[in-house]
Amino acid sequence: MSSMMARSAAAEVSDVDPGETEARKASLVVLSPSGEVTCAVGLGNQSAVLALVRDPEWVAGIKTSRLVAMTINGRKLILMWTELADGAMVTVSEAPGDTVLEFIHSVDFAYDIFEHLLSNPFDAMTVVDTDAIVRFISPIHENFFRQRHGEGYGRPVQKMIENTRLHNVVQTGKAEVGHIQRMNGSNRVVSRTPIYRGEKIVGAIGRIMFKGPEQLEKLNQEINSLQSEVKFYRREAEAMRRNEYGLDSIIGESRAVRELKSDITRIAPLDVPVLVCGESGSGKELVAQALHRISSRRNNNMIMINAAALPSTLVESELFGYSAGAFTGAHQKGHPGKFEQANSGSLFLDEIGDMPLEVQAKLLRVLQDGYVEKLGSTKAMKVDFRLISATNRDLEGMIRENEFRLDLFYRISPVVLHVPPLRDRLEDIPALAEEFLRNFAERHDRPVCSLTPEVTSLLQSHNWPGNVRQLKHEVERAAIFSNGGEIDLDLLRRSLYGVGITAVADRSTTRGAEAGDMQLKDHMQKVEDVVIESAMQRLQGNKKRVAEELGISRSYLYKKLAEIGTM
Repeated sequence: MSSMMARSAAAEVSDVDPGETEARKASLVVLSPSGEVTCAVGLGNQSAVLALVRDPEWVAGIKTSRLVAMTINGRKLILMWTELADGAMVTVSEAPGDTVLEFIHSVDFAYDIFEHLLSNPFDAMTVVDTDAIVRFISPIHENFFRQRHGEGYGRPVQKMIENTRLHNVVQTGKAEVGHIQRMNGSNRVVSRTPIYRGEKIVGAIGRIMFKGPEQLEKLNQEINSLQSEVKFYRREAEAMRRNEYGLDSIIGESRAVRELKSDITRIAPLDVPVLVCGESGSGKELVAQALHRISSRRNNNMIMINAAALPSTLVESELFGYSAGAFTGAHQKGHPGKFEQANSGSLFLDEIGDMPLEVQAKLLRVLQDGYVEKLGSTKAMKVDFRLISATNRDLEGMIRENEFRLDLFYRISPVVLHVPPLRDRLEDIPALAEEFLRNFAERHDRPVCSLTPEVTSLLQSHNWPGNVRQLKHEVERAAIFSNGGEIDLDLLRRSLYGVGITAVADRSTTRGAEAGDMQLKDHMQKVEDVVIESAMQRLQGNKKRVAEELGISRSYLYKKLAEIGTM
Protein backbone atom coordinates (compact mmCIF):
# COMPACT_ATOMS: atom_id res chain seq x y z
CA MET A 1 0.00 0.00 0.00
CA SER A 2 1.49 3.34 -1.05
CA SER A 3 1.26 6.76 0.62
CA MET A 4 -1.00 7.90 -2.22
CA MET A 5 -3.47 5.09 -1.40
CA ALA A 6 -3.26 5.97 2.29
CA ARG A 7 -4.04 9.63 1.51
CA SER A 8 -6.96 8.51 -0.65
CA ALA A 9 -8.33 6.48 2.22
CA ALA A 10 -7.84 9.45 4.54
CA ALA A 11 -9.70 11.70 2.09
CA GLU A 12 -12.62 9.27 2.05
CA VAL A 13 -12.77 9.38 5.84
CA SER A 14 -12.55 13.20 5.80
CA ASP A 15 -15.38 13.54 3.29
CA VAL A 16 -17.96 11.65 5.34
CA ASP A 17 -20.24 13.19 7.87
CA PRO A 18 -18.48 14.01 11.18
CA GLY A 19 -21.05 11.99 13.13
CA GLU A 20 -20.40 9.00 10.89
CA THR A 21 -16.64 9.43 11.31
CA GLU A 22 -17.07 9.42 15.06
CA ALA A 23 -19.24 6.36 14.79
CA ARG A 24 -16.51 4.54 12.88
CA LYS A 25 -13.97 5.55 15.53
CA ALA A 26 -11.14 4.89 13.07
CA SER A 27 -8.38 7.28 11.99
CA LEU A 28 -4.85 7.16 10.62
CA VAL A 29 -1.47 8.89 10.39
CA VAL A 30 0.70 8.61 7.26
CA LEU A 31 4.49 8.94 7.61
CA SER A 32 7.14 9.57 4.98
CA PRO A 33 10.25 7.35 4.71
CA SER A 34 12.08 9.90 6.90
CA GLY A 35 9.36 9.72 9.57
CA GLU A 36 7.67 13.06 8.79
CA VAL A 37 3.88 13.22 9.18
CA THR A 38 2.40 13.75 5.70
CA CYS A 39 -1.25 13.16 6.59
CA ALA A 40 -3.26 12.88 9.83
CA VAL A 41 -7.00 12.21 10.04
CA GLY A 42 -9.51 11.92 12.89
CA LEU A 43 -8.05 10.54 16.09
CA GLY A 44 -4.68 10.45 14.36
CA ASN A 45 -4.69 14.26 14.33
CA GLN A 46 -4.71 14.49 18.11
CA SER A 47 -1.56 16.03 19.56
CA ALA A 48 -0.91 13.02 21.82
CA VAL A 49 -1.00 10.63 18.86
CA LEU A 50 1.22 12.91 16.76
CA ALA A 51 3.70 13.12 19.62
CA LEU A 52 3.90 9.32 19.72
CA VAL A 53 4.53 8.86 16.00
CA ARG A 54 7.32 11.47 16.19
CA ASP A 55 8.99 9.64 19.10
CA PRO A 56 11.76 7.35 17.63
CA GLU A 57 11.72 5.03 20.66
CA TRP A 58 7.94 4.51 20.48
CA VAL A 59 8.13 4.00 16.71
CA ALA A 60 10.83 1.34 17.17
CA GLY A 61 8.58 -0.51 19.64
CA ILE A 62 5.44 -0.52 17.47
CA LYS A 63 7.46 -1.57 14.43
CA THR A 64 8.28 -4.77 16.33
CA SER A 65 4.87 -5.51 17.88
CA ARG A 66 2.84 -3.87 15.06
CA LEU A 67 -0.15 -3.66 17.40
CA VAL A 68 -0.41 -1.77 20.73
CA ALA A 69 -3.21 -0.78 23.10
CA MET A 70 -3.10 2.59 24.86
CA THR A 71 -5.31 5.01 26.75
CA ILE A 72 -5.04 8.54 25.29
CA ASN A 73 -7.06 11.43 26.69
CA GLY A 74 -9.29 8.98 28.49
CA ARG A 75 -10.06 6.92 25.36
CA LYS A 76 -8.98 3.28 25.01
CA LEU A 77 -7.31 3.01 21.62
CA ILE A 78 -5.65 0.36 19.46
CA LEU A 79 -2.82 1.49 17.17
CA MET A 80 -1.57 -0.69 14.32
CA TRP A 81 1.63 -0.11 12.32
CA THR A 82 1.69 -0.93 8.59
CA GLU A 83 4.75 -0.63 6.37
CA LEU A 84 4.12 1.08 2.99
CA ALA A 85 6.23 1.12 -0.17
CA ASP A 86 7.16 4.77 0.49
CA GLY A 87 6.66 5.23 4.22
CA ALA A 88 4.38 3.86 6.90
CA MET A 89 0.85 4.19 8.24
CA VAL A 90 -0.52 4.06 11.79
CA THR A 91 -4.21 3.23 12.05
CA VAL A 92 -5.97 4.36 15.21
CA SER A 93 -9.28 2.89 16.41
CA GLU A 94 -11.17 2.65 19.64
CA ALA A 95 -10.91 -0.73 21.34
CA PRO A 96 -14.04 -2.87 20.75
CA GLY A 97 -14.00 -4.13 24.34
CA ASP A 98 -11.99 -4.53 27.50
CA THR A 99 -11.09 -8.14 26.69
CA VAL A 100 -9.54 -7.23 23.34
CA LEU A 101 -7.76 -4.25 24.90
CA GLU A 102 -6.39 -6.39 27.72
CA PHE A 103 -5.24 -9.06 25.27
CA ILE A 104 -3.35 -6.62 23.05
CA HIS A 105 -1.92 -4.78 26.05
CA SER A 106 -0.74 -7.99 27.75
CA VAL A 107 0.56 -9.90 24.71
CA ASP A 108 3.27 -8.11 22.79
CA PHE A 109 2.90 -10.57 19.92
CA ALA A 110 -0.88 -10.13 19.66
CA TYR A 111 -0.57 -9.11 16.01
CA ASP A 112 1.21 -12.38 15.21
CA ILE A 113 -1.57 -14.33 16.89
CA PHE A 114 -4.21 -12.55 14.83
CA GLU A 115 -2.13 -13.19 11.73
CA HIS A 116 -1.91 -16.88 12.63
CA LEU A 117 -5.64 -17.21 13.27
CA LEU A 118 -6.51 -15.58 9.97
CA SER A 119 -3.96 -17.34 7.77
CA ASN A 120 -3.49 -20.71 9.52
CA PRO A 121 -3.41 -23.35 6.73
CA PHE A 122 -5.09 -25.91 9.05
CA ASP A 123 -7.98 -23.71 10.20
CA ALA A 124 -9.91 -22.06 7.35
CA MET A 125 -12.23 -19.17 8.26
CA THR A 126 -15.00 -17.23 6.50
CA VAL A 127 -16.53 -14.02 7.90
CA VAL A 128 -19.90 -12.56 6.84
CA ASP A 129 -21.78 -9.46 7.97
CA THR A 130 -25.43 -9.11 9.01
CA ASP A 131 -26.53 -9.35 5.37
CA ALA A 132 -24.55 -12.60 4.88
CA ILE A 133 -22.11 -10.74 2.63
CA VAL A 134 -18.57 -12.13 2.63
CA ARG A 135 -16.15 -9.76 4.34
CA PHE A 136 -13.19 -12.09 4.71
CA ILE A 137 -12.04 -15.52 3.53
CA SER A 138 -8.76 -16.91 4.82
CA PRO A 139 -6.15 -17.68 2.13
CA ILE A 140 -6.39 -21.45 2.59
CA HIS A 141 -10.14 -21.24 2.03
CA GLU A 142 -9.68 -19.17 -1.13
CA ASN A 143 -7.31 -21.81 -2.48
CA PHE A 144 -9.80 -24.55 -1.64
CA PHE A 145 -12.53 -22.73 -3.58
CA ARG A 146 -10.08 -21.88 -6.38
CA GLN A 147 -10.69 -18.15 -5.93
CA ARG A 148 -8.35 -15.27 -6.54
CA HIS A 149 -7.40 -13.31 -3.43
CA GLY A 150 -10.27 -10.99 -2.51
CA GLU A 151 -12.55 -12.31 -5.26
CA GLY A 152 -15.32 -13.25 -2.86
CA TYR A 153 -15.33 -10.06 -0.81
CA GLY A 154 -18.64 -8.17 -1.03
CA ARG A 155 -20.57 -11.10 -2.51
CA PRO A 156 -23.40 -13.14 -0.90
CA VAL A 157 -21.96 -16.13 0.89
CA GLN A 158 -24.48 -18.51 -0.75
CA LYS A 159 -22.92 -17.73 -4.12
CA MET A 160 -19.38 -18.26 -2.88
CA ILE A 161 -19.54 -21.38 -0.65
CA GLU A 162 -21.32 -24.60 -1.55
CA ASN A 163 -23.97 -25.80 0.95
CA THR A 164 -23.22 -22.95 3.36
CA ARG A 165 -25.58 -22.10 6.21
CA LEU A 166 -23.87 -18.96 7.45
CA HIS A 167 -26.82 -16.86 6.20
CA ASN A 168 -29.15 -18.95 8.43
CA VAL A 169 -26.86 -18.48 11.42
CA VAL A 170 -26.90 -14.71 10.91
CA GLN A 171 -30.70 -14.75 10.78
CA THR A 172 -31.35 -17.12 13.71
CA GLY A 173 -28.41 -16.22 15.96
CA LYS A 174 -27.98 -19.94 16.74
CA ALA A 175 -24.58 -21.58 16.47
CA GLU A 176 -24.11 -24.83 14.54
CA VAL A 177 -21.20 -26.93 15.78
CA GLY A 178 -19.92 -30.22 14.36
CA HIS A 179 -22.02 -30.19 11.18
CA ILE A 180 -20.85 -32.04 8.07
CA GLN A 181 -20.75 -29.83 4.99
CA ARG A 182 -20.00 -31.12 1.51
CA MET A 183 -17.83 -28.75 -0.52
CA ASN A 184 -16.01 -29.38 -3.80
CA GLY A 185 -16.74 -33.10 -3.54
CA SER A 186 -15.29 -33.40 -0.02
CA ASN A 187 -16.93 -33.68 3.41
CA ARG A 188 -15.81 -31.23 6.07
CA VAL A 189 -16.80 -30.98 9.74
CA VAL A 190 -17.53 -27.30 10.37
CA SER A 191 -18.71 -24.86 13.02
CA ARG A 192 -20.79 -21.75 12.35
CA THR A 193 -20.97 -19.11 15.09
CA PRO A 194 -22.93 -15.84 15.27
CA ILE A 195 -20.95 -12.79 16.46
CA TYR A 196 -22.64 -10.36 18.84
CA ARG A 197 -21.88 -6.79 19.84
CA GLY A 198 -23.80 -6.50 23.04
CA GLU A 199 -27.17 -8.04 22.21
CA LYS A 200 -27.00 -7.26 18.49
CA ILE A 201 -25.76 -9.70 15.85
CA VAL A 202 -23.04 -8.07 13.75
CA GLY A 203 -22.09 -11.08 11.64
CA ALA A 204 -20.99 -14.71 11.74
CA ILE A 205 -17.89 -16.81 11.19
CA GLY A 206 -17.53 -20.28 9.75
CA ARG A 207 -14.56 -22.49 10.55
CA ILE A 208 -13.49 -25.99 9.57
CA MET A 209 -13.09 -28.13 12.70
CA PHE A 210 -11.92 -31.33 11.00
CA LYS A 211 -11.04 -32.06 7.41
CA GLY A 212 -13.52 -34.93 7.36
CA PRO A 213 -15.53 -37.50 9.37
CA GLU A 214 -12.50 -39.79 9.27
CA GLN A 215 -10.60 -37.40 11.52
CA LEU A 216 -13.57 -37.26 13.86
CA GLU A 217 -13.71 -41.05 13.94
CA LYS A 218 -9.99 -41.18 14.72
CA LEU A 219 -10.53 -38.74 17.59
CA ASN A 220 -13.40 -40.91 18.83
CA GLN A 221 -11.16 -43.98 18.75
CA GLU A 222 -8.51 -42.15 20.76
CA ILE A 223 -11.14 -41.16 23.34
CA ASN A 224 -12.36 -44.76 23.56
CA SER A 225 -8.76 -45.92 24.02
CA LEU A 226 -8.27 -43.45 26.85
CA GLN A 227 -11.55 -44.55 28.44
CA SER A 228 -10.43 -48.19 28.34
CA GLU A 229 -7.19 -47.21 30.02
CA VAL A 230 -9.13 -45.32 32.71
CA LYS A 231 -11.35 -48.36 33.26
CA PHE A 232 -8.23 -50.50 33.56
CA TYR A 233 -6.80 -48.24 36.26
CA ARG A 234 -10.14 -48.24 38.07
CA ARG A 235 -10.24 -52.05 38.05
CA GLU A 236 -6.72 -52.17 39.39
CA ALA A 237 -7.52 -49.60 42.10
CA GLU A 238 -10.64 -51.56 43.07
CA ALA A 239 -8.58 -54.75 43.24
CA MET A 240 -6.11 -53.05 45.58
CA ARG A 241 -8.90 -51.80 47.82
CA ARG A 242 -10.56 -55.20 47.94
CA ASN A 243 -10.24 -57.16 51.17
CA GLU A 244 -7.87 -60.09 51.14
CA TYR A 245 -9.35 -63.35 52.33
CA GLY A 246 -7.90 -66.51 53.82
CA LEU A 247 -9.01 -70.13 53.73
CA ASP A 248 -12.39 -69.26 55.25
CA SER A 249 -13.37 -67.49 52.05
CA ILE A 250 -13.24 -70.81 50.19
CA ILE A 251 -16.64 -72.18 51.14
CA GLY A 252 -17.46 -75.86 51.10
CA GLU A 253 -16.87 -79.17 52.82
CA SER A 254 -16.81 -81.42 49.80
CA ARG A 255 -13.87 -83.77 49.38
CA ALA A 256 -12.55 -81.68 46.45
CA VAL A 257 -12.59 -78.47 48.51
CA ARG A 258 -11.06 -80.12 51.59
CA GLU A 259 -8.18 -81.41 49.45
CA LEU A 260 -7.71 -77.97 47.87
CA LYS A 261 -7.55 -76.27 51.29
CA SER A 262 -5.08 -78.87 52.48
CA ASP A 263 -2.85 -78.25 49.46
CA ILE A 264 -3.01 -74.48 50.04
CA THR A 265 -2.00 -74.92 53.67
CA ARG A 266 1.04 -77.00 52.68
CA ILE A 267 2.13 -74.80 49.77
CA ALA A 268 1.54 -71.28 51.15
CA PRO A 269 4.59 -71.21 53.47
CA LEU A 270 6.87 -72.29 50.61
CA ASP A 271 8.21 -69.27 48.77
CA VAL A 272 7.78 -70.79 45.30
CA PRO A 273 5.69 -69.68 42.30
CA VAL A 274 2.24 -71.24 42.08
CA LEU A 275 0.04 -71.75 39.02
CA VAL A 276 -3.68 -71.91 39.83
CA CYS A 277 -5.69 -73.66 37.11
CA GLY A 278 -9.43 -73.86 36.84
CA GLU A 279 -12.44 -72.95 34.78
CA SER A 280 -13.73 -69.41 34.60
CA GLY A 281 -15.66 -68.48 37.73
CA SER A 282 -14.39 -71.38 39.83
CA GLY A 283 -12.65 -69.20 42.44
CA LYS A 284 -9.01 -69.01 41.37
CA GLU A 285 -8.59 -65.52 42.82
CA LEU A 286 -9.79 -66.70 46.26
CA VAL A 287 -7.11 -69.40 46.15
CA ALA A 288 -4.47 -66.79 45.30
CA GLN A 289 -5.68 -64.57 48.16
CA ALA A 290 -5.50 -67.49 50.58
CA LEU A 291 -1.98 -68.41 49.45
CA HIS A 292 -0.84 -64.87 50.21
CA ARG A 293 -2.70 -64.46 53.50
CA ILE A 294 -1.15 -67.52 55.14
CA SER A 295 2.33 -67.02 53.67
CA SER A 296 5.32 -65.29 55.25
CA ARG A 297 4.62 -62.29 52.97
CA ARG A 298 1.10 -61.67 54.35
CA ASN A 299 2.07 -58.34 55.96
CA ASN A 300 3.08 -56.90 52.58
CA ASN A 301 1.09 -56.10 49.48
CA MET A 302 -0.50 -58.53 47.09
CA ILE A 303 -0.61 -56.75 43.72
CA MET A 304 -3.11 -58.06 41.18
CA ILE A 305 -2.87 -57.77 37.39
CA ASN A 306 -5.41 -59.01 34.87
CA ALA A 307 -3.11 -60.00 32.03
CA ALA A 308 -5.95 -60.09 29.49
CA ALA A 309 -7.15 -56.58 30.35
CA LEU A 310 -3.72 -54.96 30.31
CA PRO A 311 -3.69 -52.49 27.36
CA SER A 312 -0.74 -53.09 25.06
CA THR A 313 0.06 -49.37 25.15
CA LEU A 314 0.51 -49.54 28.92
CA VAL A 315 2.42 -52.79 29.31
CA GLU A 316 5.89 -51.43 29.96
CA SER A 317 4.90 -48.35 31.98
CA GLU A 318 2.38 -50.40 34.00
CA LEU A 319 4.64 -53.35 34.78
CA PHE A 320 8.04 -51.67 34.98
CA GLY A 321 7.04 -48.11 35.96
CA TYR A 322 8.72 -44.98 34.68
CA SER A 323 11.03 -42.30 35.98
CA ALA A 324 10.36 -38.55 35.98
CA GLY A 325 10.31 -37.12 32.46
CA ALA A 326 10.44 -40.53 30.77
CA PHE A 327 7.90 -39.44 28.16
CA THR A 328 5.46 -36.65 27.41
CA GLY A 329 2.76 -36.59 30.06
CA ALA A 330 4.78 -38.62 32.57
CA HIS A 331 4.22 -37.67 36.19
CA GLN A 332 6.94 -35.37 37.42
CA LYS A 333 7.72 -37.74 40.29
CA GLY A 334 7.67 -40.86 38.14
CA HIS A 335 5.55 -43.94 38.81
CA PRO A 336 6.35 -47.34 40.39
CA GLY A 337 5.42 -50.35 38.26
CA LYS A 338 3.54 -53.44 39.43
CA PHE A 339 6.77 -55.38 39.90
CA GLU A 340 8.11 -52.70 42.22
CA GLN A 341 4.81 -52.40 44.10
CA ALA A 342 4.83 -56.16 44.72
CA ASN A 343 8.36 -56.08 46.16
CA SER A 344 8.52 -58.16 49.37
CA GLY A 345 4.93 -59.24 48.74
CA SER A 346 3.04 -61.29 46.18
CA LEU A 347 2.19 -60.63 42.53
CA PHE A 348 -1.03 -62.23 41.24
CA LEU A 349 -1.18 -62.54 37.44
CA ASP A 350 -4.76 -63.47 36.54
CA GLU A 351 -5.58 -64.92 33.09
CA ILE A 352 -1.90 -65.35 32.29
CA GLY A 353 -2.88 -67.59 29.38
CA ASP A 354 -4.25 -64.50 27.60
CA MET A 355 -0.98 -62.59 27.95
CA PRO A 356 0.52 -61.58 24.56
CA LEU A 357 3.78 -63.30 23.61
CA GLU A 358 5.79 -60.05 23.68
CA VAL A 359 4.64 -59.42 27.25
CA GLN A 360 5.48 -63.02 28.19
CA ALA A 361 9.08 -62.39 27.12
CA LYS A 362 9.33 -59.30 29.34
CA LEU A 363 7.85 -61.15 32.31
CA LEU A 364 10.27 -64.03 31.80
CA ARG A 365 13.24 -61.66 31.85
CA VAL A 366 12.16 -60.27 35.23
CA LEU A 367 11.59 -63.75 36.67
CA GLN A 368 15.02 -64.91 35.49
CA ASP A 369 17.06 -61.87 36.53
CA GLY A 370 15.05 -60.53 39.47
CA TYR A 371 15.67 -56.97 38.27
CA VAL A 372 13.47 -54.33 36.66
CA GLU A 373 14.46 -51.14 34.90
CA LYS A 374 12.01 -48.27 34.77
CA LEU A 375 11.26 -46.49 31.53
CA GLY A 376 13.57 -43.52 31.21
CA SER A 377 16.05 -44.93 33.73
CA THR A 378 19.36 -46.73 33.30
CA LYS A 379 19.42 -48.05 36.85
CA ALA A 380 18.21 -51.63 37.47
CA MET A 381 16.22 -52.30 40.64
CA LYS A 382 16.20 -55.60 42.53
CA VAL A 383 12.69 -56.96 43.13
CA ASP A 384 11.62 -59.87 45.29
CA PHE A 385 8.04 -61.12 45.05
CA ARG A 386 6.15 -64.40 45.16
CA LEU A 387 4.45 -65.01 41.80
CA ILE A 388 0.97 -66.53 41.77
CA SER A 389 -0.53 -67.05 38.32
CA ALA A 390 -4.00 -68.19 37.28
CA THR A 391 -5.51 -69.38 34.03
CA ASN A 392 -8.54 -71.15 32.61
CA ARG A 393 -6.63 -72.03 29.44
CA ASP A 394 -4.84 -75.22 28.45
CA LEU A 395 -1.29 -73.88 28.64
CA GLU A 396 0.30 -77.12 27.50
CA GLY A 397 -1.88 -77.08 24.38
CA MET A 398 -0.99 -73.44 23.83
CA ILE A 399 2.69 -74.33 24.07
CA ARG A 400 2.23 -76.91 21.31
CA GLU A 401 0.56 -74.22 19.19
CA ASN A 402 3.40 -71.75 19.98
CA GLU A 403 0.93 -69.45 21.76
CA PHE A 404 2.66 -69.70 25.15
CA ARG A 405 6.37 -69.82 25.98
CA LEU A 406 7.62 -73.13 27.33
CA ASP A 407 10.39 -71.46 29.35
CA LEU A 408 7.86 -69.15 30.99
CA PHE A 409 5.60 -72.11 31.78
CA TYR A 410 8.44 -73.78 33.69
CA ARG A 411 9.07 -70.57 35.63
CA ILE A 412 5.46 -70.08 36.76
CA SER A 413 4.50 -73.70 37.48
CA PRO A 414 6.82 -75.38 40.02
CA VAL A 415 3.56 -76.03 41.89
CA VAL A 416 0.18 -76.32 40.18
CA LEU A 417 -3.14 -76.14 42.04
CA HIS A 418 -6.35 -77.23 40.34
CA VAL A 419 -9.56 -75.54 41.47
CA PRO A 420 -12.48 -77.96 41.03
CA PRO A 421 -15.44 -76.82 38.90
CA LEU A 422 -18.75 -76.43 40.70
CA ARG A 423 -20.20 -79.54 38.98
CA ASP A 424 -17.58 -81.61 40.84
CA ARG A 425 -18.62 -80.21 44.23
CA LEU A 426 -22.41 -80.00 43.99
CA GLU A 427 -22.78 -80.78 47.70
CA ASP A 428 -21.25 -77.35 48.43
CA ILE A 429 -24.04 -75.49 46.63
CA PRO A 430 -26.37 -75.04 49.67
CA ALA A 431 -23.58 -73.46 51.75
CA LEU A 432 -22.46 -71.28 48.84
CA ALA A 433 -26.00 -70.10 48.07
CA GLU A 434 -26.68 -69.26 51.73
CA GLU A 435 -23.46 -67.23 51.92
CA PHE A 436 -24.30 -65.34 48.74
CA LEU A 437 -27.82 -64.56 49.98
CA ARG A 438 -26.51 -63.38 53.36
CA ASN A 439 -23.93 -61.07 51.75
CA PHE A 440 -26.52 -59.75 49.28
CA ALA A 441 -28.91 -58.92 52.13
CA GLU A 442 -26.18 -57.09 54.05
CA ARG A 443 -25.13 -55.01 51.04
CA HIS A 444 -28.66 -53.94 50.19
CA ASP A 445 -30.16 -53.81 53.70
CA ARG A 446 -32.79 -56.43 52.91
CA PRO A 447 -34.07 -59.53 54.71
CA VAL A 448 -32.10 -62.70 54.06
CA CYS A 449 -33.85 -65.00 51.59
CA SER A 450 -33.86 -68.75 52.06
CA LEU A 451 -34.07 -71.65 49.61
CA THR A 452 -36.76 -74.34 49.55
CA PRO A 453 -35.62 -77.96 49.34
CA GLU A 454 -36.92 -78.09 45.75
CA VAL A 455 -34.81 -75.08 44.81
CA THR A 456 -31.72 -76.59 46.42
CA SER A 457 -32.31 -79.82 44.51
CA LEU A 458 -32.69 -77.89 41.24
CA LEU A 459 -29.45 -75.98 41.86
CA GLN A 460 -27.61 -79.21 42.54
CA SER A 461 -28.92 -80.79 39.34
CA HIS A 462 -27.60 -78.02 37.13
CA ASN A 463 -24.32 -78.20 35.20
CA TRP A 464 -23.11 -74.62 36.02
CA PRO A 465 -20.79 -73.81 33.10
CA GLY A 466 -20.06 -70.48 34.77
CA ASN A 467 -19.24 -72.22 38.06
CA VAL A 468 -19.42 -70.38 41.42
CA ARG A 469 -19.59 -66.95 39.75
CA GLN A 470 -22.67 -68.00 37.79
CA LEU A 471 -24.28 -69.54 40.89
CA LYS A 472 -23.75 -66.26 42.76
CA HIS A 473 -25.24 -64.30 39.88
CA GLU A 474 -28.34 -66.50 39.55
CA VAL A 475 -29.02 -66.64 43.29
CA GLU A 476 -28.68 -62.88 43.68
CA ARG A 477 -30.90 -62.25 40.67
CA ALA A 478 -33.58 -64.51 42.14
CA ALA A 479 -33.27 -62.61 45.43
CA ILE A 480 -33.81 -59.30 43.62
CA PHE A 481 -37.18 -60.48 42.25
CA SER A 482 -38.31 -62.25 45.37
CA ASN A 483 -40.71 -60.65 47.84
CA GLY A 484 -38.59 -61.67 50.77
CA GLY A 485 -38.65 -64.99 52.59
CA GLU A 486 -38.20 -68.03 50.39
CA ILE A 487 -37.02 -68.26 46.79
CA ASP A 488 -39.41 -70.68 45.14
CA LEU A 489 -38.88 -73.03 42.23
CA ASP A 490 -40.73 -70.96 39.61
CA LEU A 491 -38.73 -67.84 40.43
CA LEU A 492 -35.42 -69.67 40.08
CA ARG A 493 -36.46 -71.29 36.81
CA ARG A 494 -37.26 -67.86 35.39
CA SER A 495 -33.90 -66.62 36.63
CA LEU A 496 -31.91 -69.45 35.08
CA TYR A 497 -31.24 -68.25 31.52
CA GLY A 498 -34.84 -67.21 30.95
CA VAL A 499 -35.60 -70.77 29.80
CA GLY A 500 -36.26 -73.97 31.69
CA ILE A 501 -33.43 -76.27 32.65
CA THR A 502 -35.35 -79.11 31.06
CA ALA A 503 -35.51 -77.31 27.72
CA VAL A 504 -31.77 -76.77 27.68
CA ALA A 505 -31.10 -80.36 28.67
CA ASP A 506 -33.48 -81.65 26.01
CA ARG A 507 -31.79 -79.61 23.29
CA SER A 508 -28.38 -80.82 24.40
CA THR A 509 -29.54 -84.44 24.53
CA THR A 510 -31.03 -84.17 21.04
CA ARG A 511 -27.75 -82.86 19.65
CA GLY A 512 -25.77 -85.58 21.38
CA ALA A 513 -28.10 -88.47 20.45
CA GLU A 514 -26.34 -88.96 17.15
CA ALA A 515 -23.05 -89.69 18.94
CA GLY A 516 -23.81 -92.39 21.48
CA ASP A 517 -20.15 -92.91 22.32
CA MET A 518 -19.66 -89.33 23.60
CA GLN A 519 -17.93 -89.08 26.95
CA LEU A 520 -19.38 -87.14 29.89
CA LYS A 521 -17.18 -84.12 29.21
CA ASP A 522 -18.49 -84.03 25.62
CA HIS A 523 -22.09 -83.94 26.84
CA MET A 524 -21.21 -81.19 29.32
CA GLN A 525 -19.57 -79.26 26.50
CA LYS A 526 -22.75 -79.57 24.42
CA VAL A 527 -24.89 -78.27 27.28
CA GLU A 528 -22.55 -75.33 27.75
CA ASP A 529 -22.69 -74.52 24.03
CA VAL A 530 -26.51 -74.64 24.02
CA VAL A 531 -26.74 -72.37 27.06
CA ILE A 532 -24.44 -69.80 25.47
CA GLU A 533 -26.26 -69.93 22.13
CA SER A 534 -29.61 -69.53 23.89
CA ALA A 535 -28.38 -66.52 25.85
CA MET A 536 -26.89 -64.95 22.69
CA GLN A 537 -30.22 -65.26 20.89
CA ARG A 538 -32.29 -63.99 23.81
CA LEU A 539 -30.02 -60.99 24.41
CA GLN A 540 -29.69 -60.24 20.69
CA GLY A 541 -25.94 -60.84 20.55
CA ASN A 542 -25.06 -58.44 23.39
CA LYS A 543 -21.88 -60.18 24.54
CA LYS A 544 -21.40 -57.97 27.60
CA ARG A 545 -24.86 -58.88 28.94
CA VAL A 546 -24.43 -62.54 28.03
CA ALA A 547 -21.17 -62.77 29.98
CA GLU A 548 -22.73 -61.00 32.98
CA GLU A 549 -25.86 -63.18 32.94
CA LEU A 550 -23.93 -66.44 32.62
CA GLY A 551 -21.36 -65.38 35.20
CA ILE A 552 -18.38 -65.87 32.91
CA SER A 553 -15.62 -63.53 31.76
CA ARG A 554 -15.91 -61.91 28.35
CA SER A 555 -12.58 -63.41 27.26
CA TYR A 556 -13.97 -66.89 28.02
CA LEU A 557 -17.20 -66.05 26.17
CA TYR A 558 -15.25 -64.97 23.08
CA LYS A 559 -13.28 -68.20 23.23
CA LYS A 560 -16.48 -70.28 23.40
CA LEU A 561 -18.16 -68.33 20.60
CA ALA A 562 -15.14 -68.94 18.39
CA GLU A 563 -15.36 -72.67 19.13
CA ILE A 564 -19.11 -72.73 18.45
CA GLY A 565 -18.63 -70.66 15.30
CA THR A 566 -21.08 -67.87 16.20
CA MET A 567 -18.64 -64.95 16.43
